[in-house]
Amino acid sequence: MRARLAVMASLFCLFGTAAAQVPGPDYSRNPEWFPRVYRPYTVRKVPEVQFRNSASLLDLIRDGKLRISLAQLKSAVKDNNLGILSSNLMISYADTDLLRSRGGGAPRGGAGVQIPSSLFASAIGAGVGGYSGLGSFSGASISGAASQVFGVARGSYDPSISIGFSLDRTVTPLNTIVVSGLPQVGTTSLTLQTRYSQAFTDGASLSVALNTMRQNSDQQFLLYNPDIYSQFSVSFTQQLLNGFGSKIGRRFVEVSKNETKIMKENARLQINTVLAQAENAYWDLVAARDNVRVAERSLEVAQRLLDENRQKEELGAMSGLDVITADSELASRQLDLINARKTLELREVDLKGYISRDLPEILGPVAIEAADILPDPKEGDIPKLGEALSEAMSGRSEILQGEANLLTQDIAVQYGKNLLKPTLLFFANFNSSGLYGNQILTAPNGAVIVLPGGLSQVYHQLSLWRSPEYSVGFSFSINIHNGAARADSFRAKMERQQAETGLQNTRNGVGLEVRKAIIGLVQSKAQVEAAHEAVRLSAETLAAEEAKLQEGASTPYNVILRQRDLMTAEVAEVQARANYAKALVERDRSMGMLEPPSRN
Repeated sequence: MRARLAVMASLFCLFGTAAAQVPGPDYSRNPEWFPRVYRPYTVRKVPEVQFRNSASLLDLIRDGKLRISLAQLKSAVKDNNLGILSSNLMISYADTDLLRSRGGGAPRGGAGVQIPSSLFASAIGAGVGGYSGLGSFSGASISGAASQVFGVARGSYDPSISIGFSLDRTVTPLNTIVVSGLPQVGTTSLTLQTRYSQAFTDGASLSVALNTMRQNSDQQFLLYNPDIYSQFSVSFTQQLLNGFGSKIGRRFVEVSKNETKIMKENARLQINTVLAQAENAYWDLVAARDNVRVAERSLEVAQRLLDENRQKEELGAMSGLDVITADSELASRQLDLINARKTLELREVDLKGYISRDLPEILGPVAIEAADILPDPKEGDIPKLGEALSEAMSGRSEILQGEANLLTQDIAVQYGKNLLKPTLLFFANFNSSGLYGNQILTAPNGAVIVLPGGLSQVYHQLSLWRSPEYSVGFSFSINIHNGAARADSFRAKMERQQAETGLQNTRNGVGLEVRKAIIGLVQSKAQVEAAHEAVRLSAETLAAEEAKLQEGASTPYNVILRQRDLMTAEVAEVQARANYAKALVERDRSMGMLEPPSRN
């Protein structure tokens, strides 16, 4: 019993793990239809969008504080930012277009995706599918006749089955009784038509039809009455010039695959953009926190000076004016602290907007505590220009999008070349017909004998090909001036040139951004070093001025001035270090490194 329970528990754990690792729905493929053949015709459930904050974000909250590091910030932004969530949903648009094009339809495109107009030549409003209806079907004739046969491409890439049923009663007046023996003939027809059709990406199409009709007529002299007439037909067509080849037939499939790349890069671009904004907001929060500490230290220094001045006043070693001056400075420092704390609260609100789906849930009662400190400059922070440009050219989403769009334009140019060719269609039809029914015979003694017959005899005739029809042929069409096709070809080439120009412009813009980011990083590094030195000198000057005040060689006002200088230098140092942190963010953003591209 214990062994059985252990096995069941293991299976449960395995199933639970597998269920937790199931990826999101793949909209680019149809569900498995066998044995549940109804699945392609049912509404597929799309997961609801969740607007609650992720559990990983809520787990960071302890005692009303959200302590978060820069690494945790990145995860929280990618999990909860609504702008990123919206961009990720757009990837599913491309998946639906891929499913649509695999079935023979034309992709619809989406945000940032332009489908070349020349690809829709000869397929406006549709895709690559052709007519797949049943057409008309007539019963057995009283006379045989030859006819000209035409081949017509049928079906889409998704195979289709068509079934038609009809019941018809017709009464027809005749101008002779020679054929039917009656001046008026009534005919009742019961018809069943079935057809399977499918097109293929190489320009071929296949159609298989089985049509059966049962007729009951008032006519005399019929061989069978009622009769059953059936026809089995196989039709094949193949484009040999215009429309030939899988590269032409799969053009929308390849375009949809490029669309998927563009949509994914569009989502990654959104992630990089939002991450850069969120990290800048994070460093603004850290800087605001440091400014609060600077204001608190300055307040402590001002308070200490005021206390010392009051003691000296009581001893008669200092005038009341010096006490008032120190008290006024204390009030200024208190105001600075109030403003610094207000700025810190505002920076918290800014950061919460980047990491929350449900903003009211963490907006009010939760305070953010940044776990990281402002970075100090390092020698390896500034990349070599050549390496940075190479990384950006292979990693920036805008460039990868432009390259994918250029591939789509190449498909349009190739299709435009194909449109210049005449149309040559080869077709072949193979038909087998059968006719049987009740035979009415008159015996020598005048008795009427009915020999029954029906569907089984007809299908037997079909299988033996006793009444065959074989036809092959071709259909050739050429446009004398070919103006429309030439115009489409020119347009495709021009659109490609426009896309190529846009891509080069994007590359140039990215190159400028990388250069500016490196220049800004170098400048910020120098500013941090200068600000750090200014703080050191201001602290030494304040200490010397305080020592002089103790010796009676200075005044409280001079000390206050030195205190102000130190506070100004410390605030400037905080801002310089914050600017350096943001310069690092800009370096990574300009190189496309905040959310690196997938190398799959």
